Amino acid sequence: MSIQDNPFQAPVARLQDQGDLVVDDFRAEGRLVPLSHGYRWLQRGWAIFRTAPGTWIGIAVACMGVLLILGSIPLLNVVVNLLAPVFIGGLSIGCRAIDDGEGIRFAHLFAGFSRRPGTLLMVGLLYLLGLLAMAIIIGVFAALTGAMALGTAAGAGDEAAMWTFLLSVGVMILVFTPLAMAVWLAPPLVVLHDFSASQAIWTSLRVALRNFPPFMVYGVLVLLLAVCASLPLLLGWLLLLPVIYASLYAAYRDIFFNE
Repeated sequence: MSIQDNPFQAPVARLQDQGDLVVDDFRAEGRLVPLSHGYRWLQRGWAIFRTAPGTWIGIAVACMGVLLILGSIPLLNVVVNLLAPVFIGGLSIGCRAIDDGEGIRFAHLFAGFSRRPGTLLMVGLLYLLGLLAMAIIIGVFAALTGAMALGTAAGAGDEAAMWTFLLSVGVMILVFTPLAMAVWLAPPLVVLHDFSASQAIWTSLRVALRNFPPFMVYGVLVLLLAVCASLPLLLGWLLLLPVIYASLYAAYRDIFFNE
């Protein structure tokens, strides 16, 4: 059997020309979409999942396995944040293959390692640095508010502690939201349009800010679905994880193209 006939071969065809993806229809500045599209991205993600549920579940099992293994090893758990954009980039190529009528394959999970892996890893590194900065900001804020709480009267200590916690959560949301926006659509911009890491992150942040209402609807829905998916021994993630990955591609197509 020749290597061309090998069904387990990593996808190499059409990966290098994905940067030329219908550039005449691509809108690098993005476009404004209605609030309801935050729900439609998940709806479209579910439709993409249904094109090959078995393959998508296999991809989810592999992703969860990698996350659990790396997350349980000290010092290596940071690698998860570096690899996430690589995997998402590869799955963006897979979603594009579905649009082309070729269908997704399990090997698309690793396609990012053959299509601009250095740039995708740089996106992950910048995201990791952003998480570190966020942790420092929250730590300093918690320390300052905690010191203020200790200086209050004993009778008001519990109330002060509650407000300290709520304020810390609020600061975390305020800091993490733009960070999430910055990496939200960066991987498909890298693998499908040859953006640099900084260009992809800046563009993702800019279009997310312009589409803040649907982005927040999407984020809240993902959060609620994540809670539901975690209840039955995390089994719901076998469905939710592929839908989230596919919905990222759906959001990218919706915002950067005239559908």
